[in-house]
Amino acid sequence: MIEAIINVLIGFAINFSANALIFPLFGWHLSAATNLKLGLIYTAISIARSYCIRRWFNSMIKKAAQKIEASTEA
Repeated sequence: MIEAIINVLIGFAINFSANALIFPLFGWHLSAATNLKLGLIYTAISIARSYCIRRWFNSMIKKAAQKIEASTEA
């Protein structure tokens, strides 16, 4: 859990900083509040993505373990 929280916080900081540095290069000037809102949206998407990928991998690992178990019982 601590690892996940630190990962999200670091990702948020990187995203916030990147938006502040990169967007002006394209003529987009965001207020700190708008940048914060965008960061929160990106963070929510990232958390959902990470959760889905973790569930998918856990499912694949479980199926592989079941196949191994079935083959050793035979």
